Amino acid sequence: MNFVSSHWGTYNFSVDKNKKIQLDNWGLDSSPTEFGLGLADAAIDNLRITQPHVRKGWLNNIGKSDGKRGQDEFIPVSWDEAFELASKELLKTKNVYGNSAIYAGSYGWASAGRFHHAKSQVNRFFNLFGGFSSSFQSYSYAAAQTLLPHIIGLDLYTTLEEHTTWNALSEECELILMFGGMPLKNSKVSAGGVGKHVTKLGIKKCFDKGVEFINISPLIDDAPKFLKAQQVPIRPNTDTALMLALAHILIKNQSYDKGFIEKYTVGFDSFSDYVQGKKNNQECSPEWASKITNIPVKTIYELANKIITKKTMISLSWSLQRASRGEQPLWMGITLAAMLGQIGTASGGFGFGYSSVNSTGDSFDKIPWQSLPQGKNKIKDFIPVARVTDMLENPGGEFDYDGKKLTYPDIKLIYWAGGNPFHHHQDLNRLTKAWQKPNTIIVNEIWWNSQARHADIIFPANTALERNDLMLNPRDPTVVANKKAMKSYKNSKTDFEIFSGLSKKLGFLESFTEDKSELDWIKFIWNNSSKAHQKNISFPSFEEFWEKGYFELPAPKIEKIMFNDFRKDPINFPLNTPSGKIEISSETISNFQLSDCFSHPYWFEPYEWLGNIDEYPLHLISNQPTHRLHSQLDNAANSQNSKIKGKEPVMINPSDALERDIQDGDIVMLFNKRGRVLAGANISDSVMPGVVVLSTGAWFDPDYALNLERHGNPNVLTKDVGTSSLSQGPTCHTTLVQVKKAKREEIVDVNIFKTPETLN
Repeated sequence: MNFVSSHWGTYNFSVDKNKKIQLDNWGLDSSPTEFGLGLADAAIDNLRITQPHVRKGWLNNIGKSDGKRGQDEFIPVSWDEAFELASKELLKTKNVYGNSAIYAGSYGWASAGRFHHAKSQVNRFFNLFGGFSSSFQSYSYAAAQTLLPHIIGLDLYTTLEEHTTWNALSEECELILMFGGMPLKNSKVSAGGVGKHVTKLGIKKCFDKGVEFINISPLIDDAPKFLKAQQVPIRPNTDTALMLALAHILIKNQSYDKGFIEKYTVGFDSFSDYVQGKKNNQECSPEWASKITNIPVKTIYELANKIITKKTMISLSWSLQRASRGEQPLWMGITLAAMLGQIGTASGGFGFGYSSVNSTGDSFDKIPWQSLPQGKNKIKDFIPVARVTDMLENPGGEFDYDGKKLTYPDIKLIYWAGGNPFHHHQDLNRLTKAWQKPNTIIVNEIWWNSQARHADIIFPANTALERNDLMLNPRDPTVVANKKAMKSYKNSKTDFEIFSGLSKKLGFLESFTEDKSELDWIKFIWNNSSKAHQKNISFPSFEEFWEKGYFELPAPKIEKIMFNDFRKDPINFPLNTPSGKIEISSETISNFQLSDCFSHPYWFEPYEWLGNIDEYPLHLISNQPTHRLHSQLDNAANSQNSKIKGKEPVMINPSDALERDIQDGDIVMLFNKRGRVLAGANISDSVMPGVVVLSTGAWFDPDYALNLERHGNPNVLTKDVGTSSLSQGPTCHTTLVQVKKAKREEIVDVNIFKTPETLN
């Protein structure tokens, strides 16, 4: 069968008599992602980049920035000329400044294919070229990546793989307390690819077995409607305060699990003293938390009573830690779960990211699949992923990260393939200024989005429809043969072909390709994977697999329960922490002597929040969109049809709209001291008063003359500052704005979906 696989799902494809690609939902997927069908049209739309281009201003003064990125015309050139220009710049940068002056950016959501994974291709090429300055972490969960090894001894990816399965929870759990909800739209995707969507089935199985759900969120839609979840509206960024108050009640009533705390954790006494106000701090009482969260005291006591009397899972959304001091709600959630004493059982414990992606909670055995060999990076310089602007603004500057003092490299050339910094980075007006500093910026890009328009050399890349590949996601039990559905559009190439062309110019083509074709590499990955696991799993031959189109790994014999071995035998199965236990207080973090992350969970007032309103009285949530993945397929029909008069919709509570004389469907302006954004008003009581929701991912469309973003990209408004000096993660969910009805003369058309001017 013919399949194309992506981060948002697997689809059947066929070709009609006019050679047009038709995508259809895979019959074995019970909950397919409809917006993925739009790839067929997006792959041939007029926004495709048809051949290499070079920015006019850069070409007139090669190797020097003129400050006009994003505001210039482009000149189409041949592949050979583009390869020649790029290879000369790479060599010049290496020879004059060293490899550390090259920042090779990429991001995991670029492609679901194992071979055509953009970051793997980038790493392999630049490691053969001598190395590059890199980034570490993910924008999705950077604070968690840094914190979790200190307190539970697991890296983030192992934590996600070890989550208690839906099947196990459905049998024993009685209550799931959802901080940040479980929005099903987020579970439509999974980095590395999706075979079958299972999250809705898993959540529904728990509900059908009688599990109660409580949604603690400013947004009702964060809980699926069929759960009939109790809604507890909470001020954004105040979840830690609520959890501290729940801990206060458990401590005061002596109703926490003392045996679990004593046997499996360290540092509880110090934390308890803080909660009770014995550290020269205010007592973390329900009355104290009510003023912070705006949740009635009575409701806090009712929540405490429920989690004490029911077998409870503390579920934490990824979104919680993308905020000011984002380490704290995660740390506090794990602490609260430890106090309830059900960690290591199917009765509860904690979860981080149920429904944030499809795979969390699924039943699978992780397979460490073969990947494209990438070599070793000789350059040690790196940055936390969300500190790109800081790096460009402050070369040679010192910064804190995970207890270390590090230095920003001096970047002269940026090469980006996969991902889009003009989608996922904060304070885009600040980024666009810093983006002018490097001498040269090169990108591999499919469409004329803002990343392409802010580059100097553009290599046109192609889509998953235009190449063969394998969808091998270690957290998905379905392996898919991604078969080429169409020829490369116009003069586009795969990343492998692009880097092969550059390698040839630079003299290491044989080392890069190893004389293997695309299909040779795919067979290499499959065969090496199957050989490594043939004792436990009966793999078909590559030819059999490729013919059928997919392969299902056998279901695990035992459902996974996080920390089950540790709970049964903490001596022989200790955690990989200094104490071997869950660290409610961390001596390691304490020794870092940080002013913004202490030895145990702590309430830090956010730098912007509804408890301290200045001139901007509304809290902006920029959540994941319903009709696309991040910014992917914003040009496709599903996303385009969701717009309001061409603008991204912003959800506004009726009381906030009435106060501002805003009607449903009006064009509004969101603004703060960082920027101004146009959007379309969607008035709904699904969001609590004082909060507005503008989903992330609208293609960045700045009007530099007007200092205005025309389309609805929220990251013009978000502040680019780290969660803390421990993790330096993004804090996009800590943002205050004002909203007003836009005047007629302030409304300008969206321009990003028009092809830019080119010079022949």
